[in-house]
Amino acid sequence: MIETAVQIGAQWDTDIDWAALALAATTQAIRQTPHAGLISDPMTVEISVKFTDDEEVRKLNASYRAKDKPTNVLSFPMVQSDMIDALANSDDGEVLLGDIVLAHGVCAREAEDKGIAVRDHAAHLVVHGALHLLGYDHEKGEAEAEAMEAMERTALAILGIADPYKPAIEPDEV
Repeated sequence: MIETAVQIGAQWDTDIDWAALALAATTQAIRQTPHAGLISDPMTVEISVKFTDDEEVRKLNASYRAKDKPTNVLSFPMVQSDMIDALANSDDGEVLLGDIVLAHGVCAREAEDKGIAVRDHAAHLVVHGALHLLGYDHEKGEAEAEAMEAMERTALAILGIADPYKPAIEPDEV
């Protein structure tokens, strides 16, 4: 069973159910992987999702990645990817898979640049972050990046969100 522990900063729109979005996005991300069994497993797999501001993400990015700037999403896995299949052997029935942290300002700017809702872009970033928690890494090579993007597309389509990697239609192409 997947559970999300969600923290929501004051910058994030209070009219949106961010906790429901985080649970749906993480569940659909996991469903696209060979680890889909975690969804129905009686063990509780928890993912922490924090919707915060650019400054907090900048500090985390500087501390953990030596990049002194905010980024859209950070993921902090708590389980090595080669150990995920062994989670069912957990002795207490609960495992923290990891943390996902989103920066509001970066997310909002990127959503505006793409002409999409912040909610939809945040869902994409949570899906992306959840895949990182499972060991997927788009920086390891083109093949893994394409595989990760395919999983993201499918998860987002199930959530009713358009393909984030589809090129925008130029006005002269219409």
